[in-house]
Amino acid sequence: MSSFFAQSMMPIISWSLIAPEVIICIAAVVVMLVDAFARPTQRWISGGISMAGLIIAAIATVFLWANGTASSDAFNGMIVLDELRLGFTLIFLLVAGLTLLISTVWVHGEQLPAGEFHSLLLFATVGMMFMASGNDLVIIFLGLEILSIATYVMAGFRRTDVRSNESSLKYFILGSFSSAFLLYGIALVYGATSIAEPGPDGSFSRIVAGTTNIAEIASRIGQAQYPALLYAGAAMMLVGFGFKIATAPFHIWTPDVYEGAPTPVTAFMAAGPKAAGFASFIRVFVFGLPFVVSASGAVNGNLHQAWVNTLVVMAVLTMTLGNVVAIVQNNVKRMLAYSSIAHAGYALVGFVAAGAATDPTQRNNAITAVVFYLLTYAVMNIGAFAVVQVIARSGDRRTAIEDYRGIGFESPVLAFSLSLFMLSLLGMPLTAGFMGKIMVFGAAIDQKYYGLVIVGVLNSAVSAYYYLRLIIVMFFGERTMAWSAPRIPASVALALVITVLGVLYLGIFPGRVINGLQTKIDSQIFTEDFSRKGAKDAK
Repeated sequence: MSSFFAQSMMPIISWSLIAPEVIICIAAVVVMLVDAFARPTQRWISGGISMAGLIIAAIATVFLWANGTASSDAFNGMIVLDELRLGFTLIFLLVAGLTLLISTVWVHGEQLPAGEFHSLLLFATVGMMFMASGNDLVIIFLGLEILSIATYVMAGFRRTDVRSNESSLKYFILGSFSSAFLLYGIALVYGATSIAEPGPDGSFSRIVAGTTNIAEIASRIGQAQYPALLYAGAAMMLVGFGFKIATAPFHIWTPDVYEGAPTPVTAFMAAGPKAAGFASFIRVFVFGLPFVVSASGAVNGNLHQAWVNTLVVMAVLTMTLGNVVAIVQNNVKRMLAYSSIAHAGYALVGFVAAGAATDPTQRNNAITAVVFYLLTYAVMNIGAFAVVQVIARSGDRRTAIEDYRGIGFESPVLAFSLSLFMLSLLGMPLTAGFMGKIMVFGAAIDQKYYGLVIVGVLNSAVSAYYYLRLIIVMFFGERTMAWSAPRIPASVALALVITVLGVLYLGIFPGRVINGLQTKIDSQIFTEDFSRKGAKDAK
């Protein structure tokens, strides 16, 4: 007993393993200290420090990818080092960097505290990074709460705006419910994974307490003392994660929160937290409740099949509801909110393929497809919101689709950039969105989910209406009121250049990025059971 407490109280510390997270935390604290003593005219310094922290963290992440080795004993196995974590970490840093660029002028233009916003953005990024790196349900929940608390405040950052306050309150209340579901599910899984340890004579000598370590959960499923709790825990965690990634029927908060929150915050929420939710969702279900381990018994096989089938239904509902309801929206931010819901459904298609895969290579390819899809979605979505922010101006006054009527040749840079992002979200060839959909749909076809892919393709066709509608309004609509083209700030222009080039590069030359993001996780339990099954078949 004393050795157990010694191991729990004094884990092996590996600072290099969490170097990117530590760098961002230090940068966030430095930003708060500098902002406390800086003059109002010098508050651009906090943005520079934040960007420097993100760049240094990205360099540390690349170094970990190239040279890092993780001890399984570090932090008691609660932190993992693999391609899934590092790929998502780079996406989070990219999202935070682009958000920083498009928010800098907004913060100063509306006389908001820059240091507070930048530190909140960095702490939210740390939360997302821990959600991707956690190999333990406790770490994942800790990262989720760090992310959630920061985004609650960011959503209501425009304190004098009733819409922003309403957005923050709705997000806080519904987010608290989803966190409760997730935490209750974790508690049930912990209780369900207690096992009876046999004594020397074969009789049961003692009950070993449950675990929150994902690898341990996978190894104990076949011996779980309370399978019913496992079903209930998995269901409640699915509800919690479903809320975070905005899938139907847990999407109710999304349109109101996206519309009311400041546009840069909406851009961040639509790309970053969604990717973080998928990162932890995939790790918990694909590696915590994997196919081969679950297939070792009838109850376990049913559990695996149950969550895969549930995700199939959720994917169909999410794609269909998001696209159909987006058709009738007259506000650009609400339209992009429902578009975000639909894209969560497309990503779920790849998730289903990863969960259903019976071969480690196919599973890893499906996970890579989801990571690549979320990268492409982050690039084109933040680019679209950058244009929306410039056109909306102070206070998000002009976000109706009618406000875009006839601006195509009045402001060609903004109009053509937004058109490219809309076409990419639609999935037109030679754009990032097209390659992303090819990847996730191809992974589903490999697992024989032809019906799911057909639904996805049909929904992509439906989405053409509202994406092309905005382009038609910009270039073929006639304005009835005078309109002056807004000036594009340098930081927003840089963000637009990065996102436009990203959409084109990922759509035309995606091979190098896909190979770089290639997941090579060799789950020990998965491989052992798979090889054991192969040996048995050979006999």
